[in-house]
Amino acid sequence: MQSASATRAKLDPQFYSKSKNDPSNENGGAPVQTVIDLRSLGKRIKSKQILSDVTLQISNRVTGLLGPNGAGKSTLIKILLGLVRPTAGSGRLMDLDILRDKLKIRQLVGYTPEDDCYIDGLTGIEMVQMSGQFFGLPGREALRRAHEVLDFCGIKQERYREISGYSTGMRQQVKFASAIVHNPQFLILDEPTTGLDPEERERLLRRVRFLNRQFGMGVMLSTHILPDVQLVCDDVIVLAEGRVRAHQSLASLQNVNRWRLQILEVNSNISNAFTQSLRQPGLRVEIAIDGSWELIVEDESRWSKDRVAELVWRAAGTMGATISCFSPAQESLEAIFLKAIGGTNHAHS
Repeated sequence: MQSASATRAKLDPQFYSKSKNDPSNENGGAPVQTVIDLRSLGKRIKSKQILSDVTLQISNRVTGLLGPNGAGKSTLIKILLGLVRPTAGSGRLMDLDILRDKLKIRQLVGYTPEDDCYIDGLTGIEMVQMSGQFFGLPGREALRRAHEVLDFCGIKQERYREISGYSTGMRQQVKFASAIVHNPQFLILDEPTTGLDPEERERLLRRVRFLNRQFGMGVMLSTHILPDVQLVCDDVIVLAEGRVRAHQSLASLQNVNRWRLQILEVNSNISNAFTQSLRQPGLRVEIAIDGSWELIVEDESRWSKDRVAELVWRAAGTMGATISCFSPAQESLEAIFLKAIGGTNHAHS
């Protein structure tokens, strides 16, 4: 456990406010490494298969866990925390066995559940202090840490009021403070921005990003709010019907082989002929929502970006068309998500 002075420097909100927009922070923290390693993990309850053959290697970056209701996200989190025992497979979290080392794992992991988990009658500072004591901090040190993390989370004099009188957003902040009070190595957040207004939501996600980038705290963010994933996550896991449908970096998921093309149309004949000239084996043309064309590469071995560009410019020269835009097009995260879960009936609970 770090000293009080070290943890105070770590969570100093003034340091955070100075550093959150510093590009150099993007290269800070620990080197990327695998933190969670799951092999053929499965969970069955009576006749219902909740998780099937879940094999994942999750790094200490920020990972978004996506999936429709009943996809198995909560069950997977409970297995990682040792609250539910899998019926098949194995796994390690920070090189600890998820079956044999449950208590050790809980000492190293911070967790915010989706539902409220406060004790009626306690103030915010008492709740966070008690969480620190649960993780083995002495009472005085737990109180010191509780004040530090509540400062970091922007909870001021409200910390001395009973949590039962807090707004939903404030209760979320206290849950987050309780999850990081013991300085965990890995953080699991289940719908952490529910009930937050847009400014509170952005501040919380920036804190998550800061803890990861500056100090290498790995994060798993389970959410249905896709803009949250877009804002803070490096990697994305999509679960549907208990199976992993996608697991890639967010950048690679969105960096599909497609280019957006707009031309200054001279007349409809040129436009039609130009479109037809772009339709080649392994290359598909679609009309985007904004009316531009999207060239989609279906055969990467045949159509590199240079070859696509050569085709476009040659066709434009032949047809006498003026191109006003030719740039890479990214698929939206929503489209990627819907494509990944396509054909599932979301029957699990």
